[in-house]
Amino acid sequence: MSSNQYAALAELAGGFIHEIKNHLGTLGLNLQLLAEDFADPQNQRERRALQRVERLQSECQRLVDVSNDFLRFARIEDLQCQPEDLSRTIEEMIDFFGPSARAAGIDIKSFIPVDLPRVPLDVDLFKQAILNLLLNAQQAMPDGGLITFQAHVEADREGRQVVNLCIIDTGKGIPSQAIARIFEPFYSTRQGGNGLGLPTTRKIIEAHQGRIDLQSEVGKGTKFSICLPVEAHASCEPSSSSS
Repeated sequence: MSSNQYAALAELAGGFIHEIKNHLGTLGLNLQLLAEDFADPQNQRERRALQRVERLQSECQRLVDVSNDFLRFARIEDLQCQPEDLSRTIEEMIDFFGPSARAAGIDIKSFIPVDLPRVPLDVDLFKQAILNLLLNAQQAMPDGGLITFQAHVEADREGRQVVNLCIIDTGKGIPSQAIARIFEPFYSTRQGGNGLGLPTTRKIIEAHQGRIDLQSEVGKGTKFSICLPVEAHASCEPSSSSS
């Protein structure tokens, strides 16, 4: 698919989702009013009615959340990139995610050299990609565990100098049959997941002209490897090759 075709499709999908969100807003408002009518149920019938309204409210909010996630996925377009200190960016994300990790019994260790070359980043979008990976790791470690950050400089398949950033967890791992599909939109191995977190992450990385790969073994954990070009002239562009 060409970049123009992709942009047109993303715009069409975005308009469609906005239309759905408008109707969801009306539905949610009416459900809220209905819940207020049953706020003080007087009998078993009214209690059942309130429970059903609350379930509908929950499903309505889930549709809104999925819609917002899809809009973020579909509209990763022009990135605002500047040469950035990757080490500092990761440390900021660790500080941000730290309280949630500690509450889940998860330790985070970082072994990222402070003298890495700067890489062109849209910091806000890149942080979103890293946050998606951290949330994925947290969900894979319901009983706690360890997340490790590593990074080094190397040459990629095209001979470019790149920073290889690795995020490793000690979670339950991904079944081999799921690995090939893990970056597909709406595919999820987690009950209740919408399957957009990892596809969005891949799209953000590819928009930075980078690449993301993973290795995983059930019962041992998962390793995501992100390669980012470090050339001074490297620019950020949306990828038209993502499926």
